[in-house]
Amino acid sequence: MGMQTLQLQQIVAFAIEIVTRVRPVVDRCDRALADQLRRSINSVVLNLAEAAGSDGGNRRARLATARGSVYEARAAVQLAAAWGYTTPDHARQLDRDLDRLAARMFGVSRS
Repeated sequence: MGMQTLQLQQIVAFAIEIVTRVRPVVDRCDRALADQLRRSINSVVLNLAEAAGSDGGNRRARLATARGSVYEARAAVQLAAAWGYTTPDHARQLDRDLDRLAARMFGVSRS
């Protein structure tokens, strides 16, 4: 197993940790936004996992898709805060977590 694959597996584990903090944000308030947030986070995790088992251009493509989904999740969290579904503090913490996830993904995509 290569170093990049190991790094991706660690990033997948971190992304799954974030799911537990994201899940309660909108579940009870906005079914459509909850579904969009859920799908974007699922896309992050699944594309990262797929990237771990891919090489070259396929790996880069999966990482790019995952990165786009992180930005989508961040926007959904910001919307949830704007609609009052979560507190600004909780939204900021989730945004920091998602930003850290994006940074880790960027780092592995450049190695």
